[in-house]
Amino acid sequence: MALSPASLLDEVADLLRGARSVLFVTGAGVSADSGLPTYRGIGGLYEDQDTEEGIPIEVALSGAMFARRPEVSWRHIAAIERACRGAKPSAGHLAMAEVERRIERTWVLTQNVDGLHRDAGSNNVIEIHGTVRRLSCTTCPSERTVTDYAGLGIPPRCSACSSIERPDVVLFGEMLPEAAVEVYARELERGFDLVFSVGTTSVFPYIAQPVIEAQRRGRAAVEINPGESEVSGFVSHRVRERAADVLPEIVKRAFGAAGS
Repeated sequence: MALSPASLLDEVADLLRGARSVLFVTGAGVSADSGLPTYRGIGGLYEDQDTEEGIPIEVALSGAMFARRPEVSWRHIAAIERACRGAKPSAGHLAMAEVERRIERTWVLTQNVDGLHRDAGSNNVIEIHGTVRRLSCTTCPSERTVTDYAGLGIPPRCSACSSIERPDVVLFGEMLPEAAVEVYARELERGFDLVFSVGTTSVFPYIAQPVIEAQRRGRAAVEINPGESEVSGFVSHRVRERAADVLPEIVKRAFGAAGS
């Protein structure tokens, strides 16, 4: 028998209440709840169009393009950052941070580079695709943290050696950051009582892996996503709603009002 929405949320809340370790795997859908655009698709910056240079955005934002013509990559990196500037954590971000306050071993594995999980109060965050808020020199060891790109020259220059800086994000065709991968592998090896896949299509194997690993270990996995994804057939519970709409309610049902 199919569960009613209320019963489904109660079941997920019961799982959360009984968990001693939780992993949230998040994607663009979580940032969309904060009003951030995606590269393509409904509300995307580029929809089905190429960039003004006549190339796909995936080419403009590739490691190869940055090495050859960094000004092209930076033009679009800056445009994306500008579209996201001033965004605040959504109710979904805040609910995940609240779970970390309730359950000490709570981690967020995010593909988003906007820093909103940390803004919401989450500390155990694996930014597997990096963050736009940290800039590194392409020549010397200098790096810095910025809140936004307002006032930066595009492309920005290192104050120590005047070389071009780059954001610490994974561009298309590049390897994942070693430090983040090490933390991810360590925590996944320990295992989690409960895994949430939130607002992601899970097309990358390393994003789908925690859900598949949970199934292999006989642990619960919950998908919160209005649409289908690569892990929809592997989860034990599916909540076909946006995270900002249902995660706060799940947390409330599990623990009562936030801060109580």
